[in-house]
Amino acid sequence: MKIKTGDKVMVIRGKDRGKTGKVLQAFPRLGVLSIEGMNLAVKHLRPRRSGEQGQKVQFPAPMPAAKVMLVCPQCGKPTRVGVAVQENGRHERRCHHCQATFR
Repeated sequence: MKIKTGDKVMVIRGKDRGKTGKVLQAFPRLGVLSIEGMNLAVKHLRPRRSGEQGQKVQFPAPMPAAKVMLVCPQCGKPTRVGVAVQENGRHERRCHHCQATFR
């Protein structure tokens, strides 16, 4: 997966289309991402002790990585990610628009 934790992404499909957010967690084996403030799910918690009230907790549910595009930090456009090999053999991610490198 070419998207990592901490990257800024834009949702391109679904109910949150057009919104941008930061990746909180990435699960490469499953191909899903958890994005800050997107795809919010509600979990109902029962009261633990007598006299305590139950709660509704909102949390960002994981969504498929295919539904988001990485936002370039330099040009600010959502972009596909290219991979270039440096002289020392390391791989770096690049923007297809402006050829800027990501982190």
